[in-house]
Formats: sequence, C-alpha cells, structure tokens
Amino acid sequence: MSLQAEDQWVTIARLGRVWGNRGGLAATSLSGRPERFQQIREVYLFRGAEQVGAGFEVESVRPHAGEWIFKFRGVDNISQAEALEHADVRIPLAERLDLPQGEHYLSDLMGCEVRERATGELLGVVTGWRDAGGPGLLEIGDKLMIPFARAICVEIDTQAKRIMVDLPEGLKDLNKS
Repeated sequence: MSLQAEDQWVTIARLGRVWGNRGGLAATSLSGRPERFQQIREVYLFRGAEQVGAGFEVESVRPHAGEWIFKFRGVDNISQAEALEHADVRIPLAERLDLPQGEHYLSDLMGCEVRERATGELLGVVTGWRDAGGPGLLEIGDKLMIPFARAICVEIDTQAKRIMVDLPEGLKDLNKS
C-alpha cells in the first residue's frame, strides 16, 4: 500500500518554534498518548499534503512546560530547525497504537454512515467531531449532532464504516427541527 495517500498517515504532533540553539523544536501533541513519543524512532514531516524531506530520525523527545521538545538527527542548529517550524509530525497509519476494545480513533469514525438501528434509516455520514464537556458529539452532515455514548452508538464497525444508533425520542425530535 502506498503511503502517498493523505489517509495513510497519522498526525501525532505539530512543530512550533525552534527551541534552544542545537536544533530542537517545541511541539504540541495531537496524540492521546504523547508518552509514546519517547519510543518513536522515525517520523515524517508535512506541510499540508506536501512531505518535507525524507523521513527524520528522532534523536530525542522530552516533555518541557506542557510541550514536547523534538530533536532530529542531522538538525543541529537554529537555521536547520527553522526550516522545519510549523510542520506536522506524522507516522504511517500502520504504526499507530492499538486501542483497547470499545475505543476508536476519531479518524476511523470519519466517513462512517450512521443508521438508526430500529428502522435502518440512514441519518447521514460522520463529517466531524465536537468536544462537549462530556461525551463528544459526532457531527453528521451539516445539521445533525449525536452524542458519542455507548447508550446511543450501540454498534460501531469502523471497518465497514457503519455506526448503528438508538436515538432517544427527545433527541430525534431536536434533530428534526
């Protein structure tokens, strides 16, 4: 499988500014498990869909003041690091961590069709996600939002790109307006 397609990568961090004078870069984690950064040995940098150089060997990664400091082999001074500022740090999709049973990556939920279990009615396709302070909300098309809760999203098959839901009556009525 070619890694040229955008959907074959997982963005795990976004580089920010240069950190120090030896080529380090501060990064914001986009991973739920950033502690894994310390075991990653090779990453790929992107700006949009364009890959920046070849793979980068990770010399070290360490936490610092709520960020992560990445140091890449061969990037040894400020000017070399400046060329990498604001790039996305990605790994191949096949290298992401396996999740425990019942957990799902948000990227796997995108594009899943959502059907009401009782009727089979197609409600739409997952197009986004919103944090809501409790369970997140699946955005279905432009107008529908469904809480991503086990009591509502009763069958989730990301391989088949399908989510079956049991919508409470009040939620059905809200989404019809």
